[in-house]
Amino acid sequence: MITKSIPSLFTVGNLFLGVLSIILAFNDRANGAALLVIIAMLLDGVDGRVARALNAQSEFGKELDSLSDVISFGVAPAFIMYQAAFTDVSPALAWIITAIFPICGALRLARFNVISGVPGYFIGLPIPAAGGVLATLALFNRDLNVYLLLVSSLALSFLMVSNIKYPNFKKLGLPRTAVWAIPIVVALAAILAFEFPKAIPKFILALLLIYALWGLKKNVERLMPRRRRRKRTANTEEQAPSEHSA
Repeated sequence: MITKSIPSLFTVGNLFLGVLSIILAFNDRANGAALLVIIAMLLDGVDGRVARALNAQSEFGKELDSLSDVISFGVAPAFIMYQAAFTDVSPALAWIITAIFPICGALRLARFNVISGVPGYFIGLPIPAAGGVLATLALFNRDLNVYLLLVSSLALSFLMVSNIKYPNFKKLGLPRTAVWAIPIVVALAAILAFEFPKAIPKFILALLLIYALWGLKKNVERLMPRRRRRKRTANTEEQAPSEHSA
């Protein structure tokens, strides 16, 4: 029974950090809030692997994971960005864009839970990646124009509900004997994050942006051959009647 509960403990830890990050954001501590979102991403990345390693997968764990992700990577990053950057723009605009992000995150998770995806891929940008990008972008609110941040929030929202394919690394296995080491790894990651509060978010942001843009680039590459084929087909159909009439 205890073994079956271990993966859910990681998920609850993810949710706990998400709630704490919201509290920190409303106390004008955006840096600490963003770091908590990053640590929550690490917990979210291991709970499923732990469940598979311990053969403890369940529908309860799946639903709990989705609900936790909405808070930690939907609501929390949106509030962090709002508090860090959006308070100086039109309230109506700031409220709407802030609300759109977690709504799209919830829609993406609902779709993930009910629709079978493509093996090895996610359909739409995963909410932890989108939330991680938004939370870390908020840390650079003094360096980036607020309207660029508004557009970035909308773009991330769109990518979550899009049909763009992103590689799924969650299927990578975790040996059962390595489960005990995960709390140590998470603790070390938390220490590093708070010891290097500027370097770690920049590193994470770079990785997540590469991931987000990689999926977009691959989708464009897939669309280009289709357009070429359609163009060739259209040209062939146009030439056929003229050759016949000649």
